[in-house]
Amino acid sequence: MKFTQEHKELQRTVRNFIDTEMNPYTEQWEREGHFPAHELYKKMGNLGLLGIHKPEKFGGLGLDYSYQMAFAEELGTARAGGVALAIGVQTDMATPALAKFGSDELKEEFLAPAIRGEKVACIGVSEPGAGSDVAGLKTTAKKDGDDYIINGTKMWITTSTQADFMCLLANTSDDKVHKNKSLIVVPMDSPGITFSEKLNKMGMRSSDTAQVFFDDVRVPQRNRIGAEGTGFMMQMIQFQEERLFGSAMSIKGLEQCISDTITYCKERHTFGQPLINNQYIHFRLAELQTEVEALRALIYQATETYISGGDVLQQASMAKLKAGRLGREVTDACLQFWGGMGYMMENDVNRVYRDMRLTSIGGGADEIMLGIICKTMGILPGKRK
Repeated sequence: MKFTQEHKELQRTVRNFIDTEMNPYTEQWEREGHFPAHELYKKMGNLGLLGIHKPEKFGGLGLDYSYQMAFAEELGTARAGGVALAIGVQTDMATPALAKFGSDELKEEFLAPAIRGEKVACIGVSEPGAGSDVAGLKTTAKKDGDDYIINGTKMWITTSTQADFMCLLANTSDDKVHKNKSLIVVPMDSPGITFSEKLNKMGMRSSDTAQVFFDDVRVPQRNRIGAEGTGFMMQMIQFQEERLFGSAMSIKGLEQCISDTITYCKERHTFGQPLINNQYIHFRLAELQTEVEALRALIYQATETYISGGDVLQQASMAKLKAGRLGREVTDACLQFWGGMGYMMENDVNRVYRDMRLTSIGGGADEIMLGIICKTMGILPGKRK
């Protein structure tokens, strides 16, 4: 995958936006545990950044997914990881299934304003007892006339307290766990929806995250995305974009962590010489940069496969696994080189250490990725009966 001048211009636009509209407010948003999603998204919508690979019919740019990867990679330069994550929720977690399988009426009502930045989206999959085990979720949507009546709870929902709608995965029948689920667009101002207090997270603190409760929430059946019972399949497809996007977004964040550490190690002197002169340190930084470059190559290869219509289940899972592990390895090594300064909460390397830890958990834990990869290799043992 070779970036054209158009890709580079897109990245320049993203970089300028981050430098002017995001990074100057990082400390404030981190302290408040909240960022102004509607205000920020509207500005992004005006630049066309929220619908890069979405259909032109509904306000998107209609470009192929390589442009979305260029966007995701540059988004990784945002110093507030929680905000970058929330933007990814809007573009690549809560709306892909809607864009691919939703009715035109549903797209006009929810997708088009999300692309314009007028509506904030969130994704409702995880529950207190069902995180990576998507098949185990308990939230139900039962038919009542032309409506669904929704009961249950969703956990760890990014931007939920600001969202205008949720792409909700719920059980709509008593069929087998992979055939009884549907994706439903739920307006977040519907009667019966309540929230917990904002969750006190280790990282990604600039985005609001809460538990969402559904108590006899009534939603029209026309808000269902696609056919009833196909929600699990759609969510698995939706996960592919989520995992590719999250992996790509980690690249420049990791490189920035390495770059910041190089600068610090050049300036910090111990025992009469700069830290960077220590062979262990400069060798280790070279190793880490090599690993990040290998991750970039894997993501680019997966993107090419995805654009050509190939199956990226294995590659996307590998990229997600590698990004999560490098998120721990790179940030831990760099923080160590900062010494006591790295232990301070206000330090950028400290923040990225905390923010990146989510990469190995959210969107499917490392262990789930390993299981998927083993399955595609034909080496995953069958379940005992």
